This record gives sequence, C-alpha cells and structure tokens, in this order.
Amino acid sequence: SEDVLSKDAGECAICLEELQQGDTIARLPCLCIYHKGQVFLGMHIKFQEVAFICCIDEWFEVNRSCPEHPSD
Repeated sequence: SEDVLSKDAGECAICLEELQQGDTIARLPCLCIYHKGQVFLGMHIKFQEVAFICCIDEWFEVNRSCPEHPSD
C-alpha cells in the first residue's frame, strides 16, 4: 500500500538512499518499506541532468517478492 512516511526510517534497501519523513513509500505485506514513485538522487550541473530512481516500482517490474524477504 502507498503511504507517507511519518518519521525517518533508515536506508531504502533498493536505492540505498535514506527514507525520510514525508517521503512517499510502499509498505509491503511483510511490513518492509521502500520509496514509492521517483526519488531524487541528484543533479549534474555541468551536463544539466537530474537523476531519479523509482525503487520498488522498478523492482516489481522484474520481481514479485520483497527484496529482503524473497521467500515470502
């Protein structure tokens, strides 16, 4: 299910960025949480590029289980 994180929760196991209060997250049935939607990773000024990752959305395009609990 999709939710907004109410407090900082450590590192996302997919993108390795911090899960911060206010981030949109997906909470899986095993209660693990990951970023939901696009997460801003940074901007390269010289090339005027912005980097994003989609975490759990991209993970579920090729996997059907939790990254931390693949047998569930």
